[in-house]
Amino acid sequence: MNKPSIRRGYIMATYSVEAQAAFNEEGPAIQAPVQTMSRIRTKGAGTIQVVEFILGNELFAIDLFDTREVITQTEVTPLPNTPPYLKGIIDLRGMITTIIDLKDLMHITTESSGKKKSRIIVLDRSITEKPIGILVDDVFSVTTYGNEDIDKENTSSQKTHRDILGVIRKKTKTTGEKDKSGLVVWLDIRTMIEKIAAEL
Repeated sequence: MNKPSIRRGYIMATYSVEAQAAFNEEGPAIQAPVQTMSRIRTKGAGTIQVVEFILGNELFAIDLFDTREVITQTEVTPLPNTPPYLKGIIDLRGMITTIIDLKDLMHITTESSGKKKSRIIVLDRSITEKPIGILVDDVFSVTTYGNEDIDKENTSSQKTHRDILGVIRKKTKTTGEKDKSGLVVWLDIRTMIEKIAAEL
């Protein structure tokens, strides 16, 4: 999958060979690093690591350490009498995992343009007691950002009640062009799951 190059200073986190292969068409699942301390959230002082993904035609992100792995979309068994955003369940290596369609949960109706491959981001078990996966249109990258690249003051959940931790200013550069800026919405996936916990 082709992705725009990331400007120096916006470095993709490469914590294993398997992590890079996760973004190939037939690559293995991405495995998050083992946490040796509770709620390790940063790679270094003043930085955060996120998994970026596509919903519709927009980029979103969640904290890397709120994820466990990324898998290609597989057959989902629907459950009766459930909200539309609950796609159903899958058997993930012998563990029944509930799948949430994040686009339905967020009421995003825009269809993705271009070639996309749906993925399931399996969430860390520290978020919920049950295994949970979120269905997204495509996974973009694992990226490290500095705190200076994130607007938390005007957009955080505490002020807007929109279930977001902040907005990331993402700078990309393509050959022969000037730097371009885009926005990535950093979702508060823990709060989002807490709100629907009774339905899971």
